[in-house]
Amino acid sequence: MAEIILDKSKTALLMADFATSGIGQNPVAEERHTLERAKDVLDAARTAGVFVAYCVSHFRPGYPEVSDRDRTRAARRDSGEVLPTDPAELIHTSVKPMPGEPVLGKHRTSAFSGSAFEMVLRAKNIDTLILMGHSTSGVILSTVRLAADLDYQLVVVEDGCADRDPEVHKLLMEKVFPRQGAVVSSKEMVEALAAL
Repeated sequence: MAEIILDKSKTALLMADFATSGIGQNPVAEERHTLERAKDVLDAARTAGVFVAYCVSHFRPGYPEVSDRDRTRAARRDSGEVLPTDPAELIHTSVKPMPGEPVLGKHRTSAFSGSAFEMVLRAKNIDTLILMGHSTSGVILSTVRLAADLDYQLVVVEDGCADRDPEVHKLLMEKVFPRQGAVVSSKEMVEALAAL
C-alpha cells in the first residue's frame, strides 16, 4: 500500500467531470465499476469530514467561452446542446453533490483552468488533493500536472478514474502520475480516510 498521510483540515477530494454524458456513457467505466469505487471514496471522505468539491465542463448560453480554434469544445457548441443553468445538474446521480459542496463550472480541461478552483482551495487552506474523475487522459492528467506545479500534494485514486482507452489509463497511472503523487486503490483510500 502506498503511504497516505492526510491532514483532513488541509485535504480536499475533487470529483472531476463526473458528468452523466461522459462517465455515464463510458463502457470501460461501467466494466471497471468506476462510479461504485468513486462513491465508496466519496462516502468515506464525507464521513471523515474532508472537504469535497466538484468540477464539470460548463458554459454560459451560446458558449461565449469557446473559441473557434478549440475543435472539441467548438463541436459541442455547434451541436446546439443546451446546458442547464446549474452545473450540478450535469453530475451523475450516483455521486451527486450534497449541500455545501461546491460545483465549479470549468471552461477548459484542467480543474484549475477557467474556474475558481484554486481560489476555493486557497480560501480553505488546502494543500492536499485527492483526485478522481473522467477522463484519466483529460481532466485528471491536466489537473495533476498543474496541481503539481502549484505544489499541491496529490493522491490519485486509480479505480476512481476512467478513460475510454485502458492502455492510456494504465500508462498514466503506472508511469506518469507516480512522479507527481501517490496512486492508490479506492480500498486503500477508504482505509486511509477511515483512519482520520
